[in-house]
Amino acid sequence: MDDVESLERATIAAVPPRAQEEMAGWLLALDTGTVGRARSAVPLRHEPAVAGMPRLIEARYRAHGLPPEFRVARLDCFRGLQQELAAMGYSACKPTLVQVSAIDRFTAFRSHAQVTVAADPPDGWSGVFLGEGFDPVDGASRMGILRRSRDSVYAAVRIDGQVRAVGTACFSHGWCGIHGMRTLPSHRGQGLASGILAAFAREAASRGVARAYLQVEEGNEGAQSLYRQGGFATAWTYEYWKA
Repeated sequence: MDDVESLERATIAAVPPRAQEEMAGWLLALDTGTVGRARSAVPLRHEPAVAGMPRLIEARYRAHGLPPEFRVARLDCFRGLQQELAAMGYSACKPTLVQVSAIDRFTAFRSHAQVTVAADPPDGWSGVFLGEGFDPVDGASRMGILRRSRDSVYAAVRIDGQVRAVGTACFSHGWCGIHGMRTLPSHRGQGLASGILAAFAREAASRGVARAYLQVEEGNEGAQSLYRQGGFATAWTYEYWKA
């Protein structure tokens, strides 16, 4: 697809690392948290990597006292890079789909949920985000990283005065990036997530943003089914390469 670089920069803007560097067409996200996107190196173009780049990137991470990690699309153009990483002792894990859609396709999302959208997480938001079934250490790290973003909004659905579903969207580099979608197990299947996505579409339209992206794990069929209703299609699949 076109605009790989803008999407990758928008991805990092949504989960800002503590530091970042650029090196010969790569973006190096430098962080100690648990969010893979905020602590891995990613190429900004889908074209064969220069031989030897993994060693140079590895050295930069080690200079910062961080374990090297690479986020690489599962594409033929990166076959040589993948072979080089494997020879260095890295292996691929956590395949994740990068999906994109046009904001005007979100009209398929219909919901009676009452959604509020604010510049800061409202009371009760983090309780759902860090709730049942979510590792508390990982959740706290993700919450801290999300709060660093300057271009994000937070959505919440309240039922009987209590937050039951949440999500966040970041507007950067011409994209609406959707992250942090969570619904309490007791309220799934009620259209709450659809309501949040519709609210994000309205927010994006008000800002003149016409396209959206999200990332969903390859095995999460339930979420993928929901996102297909809004026209989301997979642009590519990436994997994390770790030693």
